[in-house]
Amino acid sequence: MMNVVIVDDHPIVREGFKKLIDGEDDFNVVGTAETAADAVDIITSTKPDIAMVDLSLKESSGIELIKDLVVICPDVRILVVSLHDEDIYAERVLRAGAKGFIMKAEAVDDIITAVRKVAAGEIYLSPGMQSKMIEIMTSGRKNTNLNPINILSDRELEVFQLIGQGVKTKNIAEQLKLSVKTIETYKSHLKLKLQLKDGIELIQRAIEWEMKQNVR
Repeated sequence: MMNVVIVDDHPIVREGFKKLIDGEDDFNVVGTAETAADAVDIITSTKPDIAMVDLSLKESSGIELIKDLVVICPDVRILVVSLHDEDIYAERVLRAGAKGFIMKAEAVDDIITAVRKVAAGEIYLSPGMQSKMIEIMTSGRKNTNLNPINILSDRELEVFQLIGQGVKTKNIAEQLKLSVKTIETYKSHLKLKLQLKDGIELIQRAIEWEMKQNVR
């Protein structure tokens, strides 16, 4: 029996995944969490075999949670299940320490397959993403995919996402536990990397990107 913890900030999604996983004879959901802090508490206490983690969590980033879990609970295998675009996030979560990435829009059978592969110690990516990753590895190029978003660091992307959600600089600093000056530095990096002339263009670009993510 493989024990699973589900981390997602939407209660309906958590319940849906719980029913899905508990419906398999060899899997058992031992806990669910909606925040990174709750996830750390539950995972350290239950020591599951697998953690299914979303990237959008309340007051935290799923990628930062992955990095923390790799240090705190190195034996837990992490599968990211997210609405976010795999072209942008799959490589990032693997670098952070996750063992797989699947989008929530995939078929139920595919999600179960992903959980089973990660449970078996394998890496799971969609067939299309596997091909892209192999191409990147064999060609030696970076996964820019002609999308400038891919050149952002994990933290820059997190700041960019929060800007797109309408979060003010001061609140971004509080949420990420950084200084306002540091957030302003990240915003300067974003304007430079995305070739934007000012803060207004940065906000517009971030809102447009966030809207596209939410309609996937």
